[in-house]
Amino acid sequence: MPQLNTTPWLMILIFTWFVFLIFILPKVMTYIFPNEPTLKNKKTFMPWTWNWPWY
Repeated sequence: MPQLNTTPWLMILIFTWFVFLIFILPKVMTYIFPNEPTLKNKKTFMPWTWNWPWY
């Protein structure tokens, strides 16, 4: 059964991680969000009451 032979699969795994860490990860880490997240006010309130039409 060729699945049990780890020699080619180990090299494929190492090469894949090498490509990921060296090439892909720096490109992903330099991504800049177009909109910076802003903090919302913790204290939010409604200045008027809701008028329930059926009440």
